[in-house]
Amino acid sequence: MPVEIIIPLSVLLPLIFVTLYYSILYSGIIKTDLAQRMSLFIPILASIFLFKEQISNLRYIALLIGLLSIYFILNKERKKNILNEHKKAIIFFPISVFIGFGIIDIFFKKLALYSSIPYTSSLFYVFLCALIVSVLINLLLTLFKQSSFAISKYTVFFGLPLGILNFINILFYMKAHQIFANNPTTVFAGMNFGVILLGTAVGYFFFKERLTKQNLIGLAMAVIAVSLIVYTQL
Repeated sequence: MPVEIIIPLSVLLPLIFVTLYYSILYSGIIKTDLAQRMSLFIPILASIFLFKEQISNLRYIALLIGLLSIYFILNKERKKNILNEHKKAIIFFPISVFIGFGIIDIFFKKLALYSSIPYTSSLFYVFLCALIVSVLINLLLTLFKQSSFAISKYTVFFGLPLGILNFINILFYMKAHQIFANNPTTVFAGMNFGVILLGTAVGYFFFKERLTKQNLIGLAMAVIAVSLIVYTQL
């Protein structure tokens, strides 16, 4: 059992969601979303220097277009946050989100490549240990009177489906890393650009979010980036 991978993931997964919460609270959802998506830089660098992936010039162009599309898509009108006086928190939490998600992606890639036991078994141990860590974190936050983390019918009602979807997402994410073992950027970039593209489309059609010309340019760039990545894979 890859204890050196399972233990860090078990600790990082609960912590990153707590960090995500505080980042949205202090810095807003736009900056937090941008930090999470730009964390793609970390696993891409790992693909080149750690996993020794040979990346073609066309794929480099696709990655550059995709990273630029993130800026254009997430460059939306921002409302002043009521907690903007916390300047250090505004900087600290998005940076933590950026680093945390990047490191988690790398650990999941390493876990997917571990062949001694099925990756589904590895995931079971990761989520079991993460549950224990989550309970401990919740107890500590309750002890320090962070009432926003109290367990209620509301948190269970929304948290349970979110947890199930998150598990399914990670399951297929690891399966993709197994299939494209020699091309991790296909998975790293494809997922991030695809999530932003789909999320923006859902926001526009279902939640009637307003899209600027820059957002539309970003969407077009994201489509081009994903298409180029698929083309280089084929």
